[in-house]
Amino acid sequence: MPSLIFLCVANSARSQMAEGLARAHAPDGWRIYSAGSRPGRVSSRAVRVMQEVGIDISRHRSKGMDDVPLADADVVIRLCAEEECPVASTAGRRLDWVLPDPAAPASGDAQELTRFRQVRDMIAERLQAFWEEELAIS
Repeated sequence: MPSLIFLCVANSARSQMAEGLARAHAPDGWRIYSAGSRPGRVSSRAVRVMQEVGIDISRHRSKGMDDVPLADADVVIRLCAEEECPVASTAGRRLDWVLPDPAAPASGDAQELTRFRQVRDMIAERLQAFWEEELAIS
């Protein structure tokens, strides 16, 4: 069974949204995880914008890198931009999807939700291309 792990720092927004989207759209047989180098709490805004597309991540919890099978991962995707992204030791493929942190300080709730939606949609687009590529390889 192939596995895919999303990494970022807090495992609170980008990687949680990526995990939810990937689980919802992965081909059969894929195991999907997410983790962070300094796990925090799952963002309520991430939960909210995922509910908007029919995906419930309200039961997700932030996990550290020791909580997921990194060494056995077939693919690790790092989602960091401006902050220092975790380094993963794996025999599998490593990809970097540079995405802004939607939880970075903002000047209003509406702006922050817009940023969360934008990042969610960027992840969805990249995942669609990723799955198409994986199916072509298989």
